[in-house]
Amino acid sequence: MSTPSLGLVVPCFNEQEILPKTINQLSTYLESLVQSKVINEKSFVLFIDDGSVDCTWQIISEEQKRNAYIEGLKLSKNFGHQNALLSGLLSCKNKVDCIISIDADLQQDKRAIKDFIAEYNSGFDIVCGVRNNRKTDSSLKRITAEFFYTLMKLMGVNLLRNHADYRLMSNKAICALSQYDEGNLFLRGIVPTIGFKQSTINFDVKEREAGESKYTPMKMLSFALSGITSFSIAPLRLVSALGLLFTLISLLMLLYVLIAKFFFNDVLSGWASIVIPIYLLGGIQLLGIGIIGEYVGRTYIESKGRPRFIIEENTLD
Repeated sequence: MSTPSLGLVVPCFNEQEILPKTINQLSTYLESLVQSKVINEKSFVLFIDDGSVDCTWQIISEEQKRNAYIEGLKLSKNFGHQNALLSGLLSCKNKVDCIISIDADLQQDKRAIKDFIAEYNSGFDIVCGVRNNRKTDSSLKRITAEFFYTLMKLMGVNLLRNHADYRLMSNKAICALSQYDEGNLFLRGIVPTIGFKQSTINFDVKEREAGESKYTPMKMLSFALSGITSFSIAPLRLVSALGLLFTLISLLMLLYVLIAKFFFNDVLSGWASIVIPIYLLGGIQLLGIGIIGEYVGRTYIESKGRPRFIIEENTLD
């Protein structure tokens, strides 16, 4: 097998504090892989500026002019991490043999890249990085992450536990991914559905060296909702099940009242027996309407067919 060409895709959003170090480390490591003939000289690192408002694009464009391994892509505004990542993957399509996506914060161990390439050379089209543990996460993030994976499993969504977006995809797999036109993008769920030969690589996660995580609690909640609504209709079935359950409970309550009235002449009166069920059923109805509304809203957004990203500048062209 000939030495493959590699594209490293790195989404960035307001990463000016860590970006110079990231560029230096990734380009230096890429050069060492080229010199050791793990990958060929056509390889590069593509940094995607996802509508940053700091100096992220300025740093990328300046480095691109003096570093042969650096390329840049600037989106017209902030489209979100998943869309930014997709823009980089599709921009690299047919330009390299395989693509590895990695975060800009240097927390994912770059030394695993060599292991990814080894798996690719063994015939795997998709290789997913799985973190060994969550020691670097806060207690809250560990708890919410475990809850997320457990919930997704209960919803019937096939997710690889502790896998983020550190993965290798062959050009063939990227071409297959490009056929997915949905706007509600959840790559962790989409990639396993592509098929082809898939493998995993374990790696360690380091502490963030500079800057702050851009995944706020609200963004993580939105990300989880995207995953659930993209790949599962279990919440809708839950609403139906709750409706059936409380219909049966209501019929049993009606039967109880009729028996008490006609056989024992002993019907309990009081506001609690009326008000509590009303509040309970009202809350369940509002919850059901909210879940249905979430699906309807996402269907409405999908029907518009708006672009998932708009490229303002691209040094690959």
